[in-house]
Amino acid sequence: MGEIEDGEADHITTDVQGQKCALVCECPAPESVSRKDNLPFLNAVLKNPVCKLYRFPTSDNKWMRIREQMSESILSFHIPKELISLQIKEDLCRNQELKELGELSPHWDNLRKNVLIHCDQMVNMYQDILTELSKETGSSFKSSSNKGEKTLEFVPVNLHLQRMHVHSPHLKDALYDVITVGAPAAHFQGFKNGGLRKLLHRFETERRNTGYQFIYYSPENTAKAKEVLSNINQLQPLIATHADLLLNSASQHSPDSLKNSLKMLSEKTEHFVHAFKDQLVRSALLALYTARPGGVLKKPPSPKDGTEENSSQDPPPPMRRQDSIPHHSDYDEEEWDRVWANVGKSLNCIIAMVDKLIERDADSEGSSGGGQDGEKDPSLVDSIITHPKEDWYEQLYPLILTLKDCMGEVVNRAKQSLTFVLLQELAYSLPQCLMLTLRRDVVFSQALAGLVCGFIIKLHTSLHDPGFLEQLHTVGLLVQYEGLLSTYSDEIGMLEDMAVGISDLKKVAFKIIEAKSNDVLPAITGRREHYVVEVKLPARMFEILPLQIKEGQLLHVCPVLFNVGINEQQTLAERFGDVSLQESINQENFELLKEYYTVFMEKMPPDYISHFQEQNDLKGLLENLHQNIQAKKRKNVEIMWLAATICRKLNGIRFTCCKSAKDRTSMSVTLEQCSILRDEHQLHKDFFIRALDCMRREGCRIENVVKNIKCRKYAFNMLQLMAFPKYYRPPEGTYGKADT
Repeated sequence: MGEIEDGEADHITTDVQGQKCALVCECPAPESVSRKDNLPFLNAVLKNPVCKLYRFPTSDNKWMRIREQMSESILSFHIPKELISLQIKEDLCRNQELKELGELSPHWDNLRKNVLIHCDQMVNMYQDILTELSKETGSSFKSSSNKGEKTLEFVPVNLHLQRMHVHSPHLKDALYDVITVGAPAAHFQGFKNGGLRKLLHRFETERRNTGYQFIYYSPENTAKAKEVLSNINQLQPLIATHADLLLNSASQHSPDSLKNSLKMLSEKTEHFVHAFKDQLVRSALLALYTARPGGVLKKPPSPKDGTEENSSQDPPPPMRRQDSIPHHSDYDEEEWDRVWANVGKSLNCIIAMVDKLIERDADSEGSSGGGQDGEKDPSLVDSIITHPKEDWYEQLYPLILTLKDCMGEVVNRAKQSLTFVLLQELAYSLPQCLMLTLRRDVVFSQALAGLVCGFIIKLHTSLHDPGFLEQLHTVGLLVQYEGLLSTYSDEIGMLEDMAVGISDLKKVAFKIIEAKSNDVLPAITGRREHYVVEVKLPARMFEILPLQIKEGQLLHVCPVLFNVGINEQQTLAERFGDVSLQESINQENFELLKEYYTVFMEKMPPDYISHFQEQNDLKGLLENLHQNIQAKKRKNVEIMWLAATICRKLNGIRFTCCKSAKDRTSMSVTLEQCSILRDEHQLHKDFFIRALDCMRREGCRIENVVKNIKCRKYAFNMLQLMAFPKYYRPPEGTYGKADT
């Protein structure tokens, strides 16, 4: 039955009861699923593809053709290098701000010195790791045997795109993609004390109960301090640039240009002022001036209430930069309000002056119109004569200078006080605090590399789907992770790391820009609390996008994780241990998935939603998933299948992870592929197991095993196989030693 597909490599046939159930051949190159002009973009991300072709019978005895492809991604190394470079810059900036904190009392100064010593050591470590990664030019794969390598700890383990392309006699050709990757975890640091979920909770509890020598700020306040500092660093140079553009417009005597420049200056200055409308800044100022040594104050006279403050059009008195926040004994609690308000007053003076200059210019043009509006006031004429065009620059320059001075004073005080907040977190527990940051950076880097790869592949395959593009900028992108880790021994720590790393992806947004060169690799901007990944598209692809995306709208993701342990260690956990971690993760992420579904139903057009409801009852699938999570059934793999189905129905990205994405992951993705063929493409029911065995014996996943451990056997022993759920066991002769 059937003929061998065209190909250059050896082929394998599987005979069962005299019939050939599958014909397989290796392909010399991946198939072009989309337009050829899109291939350079895709080839910039994917490397070293392995392809297999199959033919399986359908329920009506026709043939379906399946193309299985597995590809590495150069993003495995590119994203960590981008991220580490950003983190080094962020940490160097923080260290400099700590040094510029000003004079502190001996207690706080000693703490600062200790913090700086450790922070400098961490920066040196990051720089060494980046240097080593930079030597890996062209690398696109980290094997499972290297997951404990120090220099590669930021790189995801065994990251691949697993793709199935189905040519069915009944339906349109269909693509099914899954990103397979080792669970994001800090393998080099180990799991003796647990993973991030436990370590962060313990750290925060201990810090909250610390002694008198530290000031406790909640994680939310610490994050807020970092956010305000970031806003300051972004807005101050922007305001200075727009102020200079305003002066340039004034020198050109262009009313329209002056109005536009003023509008941009006003918007950025209002954002700047708004950034300080937070009680945290005020409390941080109070904390800092109590940490100053006595007798260092050199405080200039504070601006007094008077006629200047009553007039919004008169500039505030020029402020002098000072080296310290006022000492407690001299501190005027309302002084910060006055310093902060001076920025707004300076802007009001500039607005009033611009209005006056434009009005005067209009009157001047009117007077030159031959007196058509009647006699002009002589005093007005004199005013026009004595204010020639070049006066615009001279009139605005001192006001702009005052704005910059006032803004500098605010920045100096706010930066120092908020840096003092960050000092509390760092000083509490050295080096544990920095090691926690390192661990979180490592895990996040691995998770981000996979996410960026998945996003780019999804964008590429769905670029001509208007519904998906609308969903992308309206609701965001669902990203569903399937975890196969047990809740026993070291894998508990891995799962705790993975849960935090995936949750941290919520602080990532994507921005699609037009590529200006042949370099289409993504770039990253931002800081630890908020990263933006810029995805570059060639011009022809960029033009397809909706206007909102082309204009730079940030595209958000909704990451969710569902984990079901399936090996013999999970059997031990269920009988003698604790599975509460898995239950909590699944319940928490179900709530996130339900929230995404609710937003999807509210924001997407009714005709688009009706199409989804015709395909499948999403609400029913969600209810079924919730029931299975609540049931607390042992090794309930139905949770995985339901979550994966919902993800595909909602145009999401699928991930499958185990410790190294090699053995359990291979069993899962091959089962998923054959289940899709059976449920969506009418695979003959008698050939389900045969197709499954064929994919596991001769398909891409056994090649993945060879790439990782140089052995053509899945790393399972008989005890593990006995513990696996149905359909998760490999065929005879394809398994060997236990997983390491």
